[in-house]
Amino acid sequence: MGDYGAGQLSPRWRPPVRRTRRGSYEISLSKADREVLRALPAQLRDAIAANPKAEQEYRHLVGSELDEQRALALETLAKTADATELTEEELLAWLRALNDIRLWLGTLLDVTEDESELEPEDPPHMLYHALTALQAIVIDVLSGEG
Repeated sequence: MGDYGAGQLSPRWRPPVRRTRRGSYEISLSKADREVLRALPAQLRDAIAANPKAEQEYRHLVGSELDEQRALALETLAKTADATELTEEELLAWLRALNDIRLWLGTLLDVTEDESELEPEDPPHMLYHALTALQAIVIDVLSGEG
C-alpha cells in the first residue's frame, strides 16, 4: 500500500488523501494500492460467506452493525478505488470499509493491541499496517487535522 512511512521524510511527499477547497477529497494512491483496495472488499465478503465461524466471529467484532451498511461501505470502496476525488459521504464509506477489512485481517493474523516491535514483516502484516496508516490519514483529514 504505497510508501506512506518513507514518504513522510521526503519534502515532496503528499498525503494520499487531502481535502480540496471545494469540500471534496483528493485521493492520490498508486495503481497497485487502488487494485488492493478494489479487491479487498470482495475477499472479505467471500471469506465471511464461505466460513460460518468466521462470519460469527466477524459479527462479534463489528457488533450489531447493519449488514446493509457494511455491504454498502465495502461496495463503495470497491467502486471508487480508482477515483481521484471523493465526496465526504464516499470517504466516510471508505473509513467504515477500511475498519471492517482491518478487523477481519487483524483477526486472521491474530493481531492484538499490544503488538510488539518485533512484529512479522510478511505481506499480510504489512498490508494490515498500511491499511491502519491509511485509516488514520482518512480520520485526520475528515476531522480537519490532515
